[in-house]
Amino acid sequence: MKRVLITGAAGFIGSHLADRLLARGDAVIGFDNFNDYYDPAIKRANIAGALKHEHCVLYEGDLCDEARVREVFERERPDVAVHLGARAGVRPSLKDPNLYHRVNVIGSQHILDACRDFQPSHLVFASSSSVYGGCTETPFREDNPVQRPISPYAATKRMNELQAHVYSHIYGVKVAMLRFFTVYGPRQRPDMAIHKFTRLIANGEPIPMFGDGSTQRDYTYVDDIMDGVIRCVDRPFQYEIFNLGEHHTTSLRELIDLVAKHVGKPARIEQQSLQPGDVTITYADIAHARELLGYNPQFDMDEGIRRFVAWYRERNA
Repeated sequence: MKRVLITGAAGFIGSHLADRLLARGDAVIGFDNFNDYYDPAIKRANIAGALKHEHCVLYEGDLCDEARVREVFERERPDVAVHLGARAGVRPSLKDPNLYHRVNVIGSQHILDACRDFQPSHLVFASSSSVYGGCTETPFREDNPVQRPISPYAATKRMNELQAHVYSHIYGVKVAMLRFFTVYGPRQRPDMAIHKFTRLIANGEPIPMFGDGSTQRDYTYVDDIMDGVIRCVDRPFQYEIFNLGEHHTTSLRELIDLVAKHVGKPARIEQQSLQPGDVTITYADIAHARELLGYNPQFDMDEGIRRFVAWYRERNA
């Protein structure tokens, strides 16, 4: 049994990870501040199942509260830390960059300091495909230059990668940085495109389509992300960066059509201008993750969207 600390444990990805680890016999130490970026009641529902398990405990606290972070590490002494907690979203970061810096950079500094001092075997740390910025060389490789992020959120995630490298180099903290590519599936945040489009189409409301629909994303089903994260929980690396994506792109127009197909209603589209901070394409080269992790995504978009819509219907019945 591993004792795994998960920050952001009540979120979309964190709650799935908690369930998966508990199901295989590990103990979970959750940490979450239940902020109001979206309805905290949704997060409490996400983690409710895990909290019924005898080997799951949840601490409420803020990453920016260094004393609280250290209290949890000192009391629980995790074997592995998985740092998923962050302020998410490109567009909201444009409105409040100071908040994103405070939570994502300073809050993450507290996690790194705690890992240095309390010495779990290693740290698994969520980064983002947004660090690639406006990179046009596709698919994106981990060794691509990522020196020109185009949103405050992206800048904070690149800073996280640099912070972690310093702690690996100077203090010996073992870190796997995971660049997630647009994760979707049951429990996805309500502000994200697939969840939002499903809700709007189901309700017969118009969908805002930013640009002409040609922008492309590498969407990754949450079960595939879980496979990559857990492989990193089980294997320490001194310092590695991994793309976790599907190695396939879907245009915005194709995505809308696919969601409409599974909802069973036509999409009413309202075309709008491209938004600041948005990139034209994300596309993961996953050769590095295949080689070192044995990462092998299984879910294509059609099956993933089918599963998401089925979950949405059940939740909203």
